[in-house]
Amino acid sequence: MPETTQDQQPTRTAPAAEAGAGEPGRRRARWLIAAGILLVALNLRPAITSVGALLDQLQSGLHMSGTTAGLLTTLPALCFGAFSGLAPRLAARFGADRVLLAAMAALVAGLVLRPLAGSAIVFIAVSVLCLAGIAAGNVTLPVLVRTYFPSRLGLLTGLYTTVLNLGAALASAVAVPAASATGGWRSGLALWAAIAVLGLLPWLGAVRSRRADAVAAAPAGRTPPVRPSRTRLGWALAVYMGMQSLQAYVVFGWLAKIFASAGFSSSTAGLLVSLVVAMGMPIAFFLPALAGRTRDQRPYVVLLVGCYVVGYVGLLVAPHAGALVWALLIGIGGGAFPLALLMVGLRARTPAGTAGLSGFVQSIGYLIAAVGPLLVGVLHDATGGWLVPVVFLLVMLVPQLFGGLVAGRNRYLEDESASESR
Repeated sequence: MPETTQDQQPTRTAPAAEAGAGEPGRRRARWLIAAGILLVALNLRPAITSVGALLDQLQSGLHMSGTTAGLLTTLPALCFGAFSGLAPRLAARFGADRVLLAAMAALVAGLVLRPLAGSAIVFIAVSVLCLAGIAAGNVTLPVLVRTYFPSRLGLLTGLYTTVLNLGAALASAVAVPAASATGGWRSGLALWAAIAVLGLLPWLGAVRSRRADAVAAAPAGRTPPVRPSRTRLGWALAVYMGMQSLQAYVVFGWLAKIFASAGFSSSTAGLLVSLVVAMGMPIAFFLPALAGRTRDQRPYVVLLVGCYVVGYVGLLVAPHAGALVWALLIGIGGGAFPLALLMVGLRARTPAGTAGLSGFVQSIGYLIAAVGPLLVGVLHDATGGWLVPVVFLLVMLVPQLFGGLVAGRNRYLEDESASESR
């Protein structure tokens, strides 16, 4: 399905693995890269969601305090914010495919070591290794999509974000039964190391077969450095990424309790949250393919924010009567995540620009998102209800809207960066 994302196609750095190869060789290389992208995406969330599902067993087995458990649940966003900025620099020096190979190796190593941890401190330290690998994968995947599939950004972004969501949902659903079937949380967590190896294998082949750095920044001296932090576009997209991630973290962490406070049983409240997750999968698949075919993504920004607004207002006005509708609308609003990843690819002309933008946006964005669940918990404890926390979420949609409106315009990071450097 061909896509036209802009009037002027961004330049493409041809992978060296394809240089001089015949058409069959190029086709095989692209299939290998596509498979590698999807297998990595499948492994970018199970290390996180499986821990959430087994948190009670982890607390008991490792004698974790409630504070330590709270740190463990906040650790992903903190690590994503801390490590995302390193990936573009490493990709510029070694190539994004090598960075992704190293990231998956770190993830596999962490997943192998984590079940062996004898204390909470060791478990958290090894989890940081896993999350550093995931952070590098988060940043690098948009670069690889942008490099190898520049005319199919929407399609590939939709595919890998769908697979990413699928991996998260499967790990959450399977973690407890797998632990019960295999003898405990240690063996249950070890399962994901075996699956993560599958994400490592295609990149061993891709890196081995290429003749030079296949995916890297533009050669030194040809283009000026791109600094997203000095552009309006970079900050706008970072705010959009951060606010949509804040919404998602709060929804996954607190929405079940909001539904339970409306009179639903715990199991029904959990099903309603699973409906939010399930709704996100078709949205993640179709929305980037649609939005990637247009030059302006602002209508989609407005639509997704509007779904959140109606869903949250519904929670306040008729939480029990319209629960299914509110859950569906909130799930649609979560389409802001794949839209943000799509705009990372669309708003840069080169793989180097995409790498810089992806690292900056995700680093700032996840640091913003990390405070969301904590603030909602504080507001709930202070007020004894959910009115103020939900109003807080509505207020946070304002910067999300304005950030998305700026980032959704047809423009390029390199152009803004060049004008800033004059």
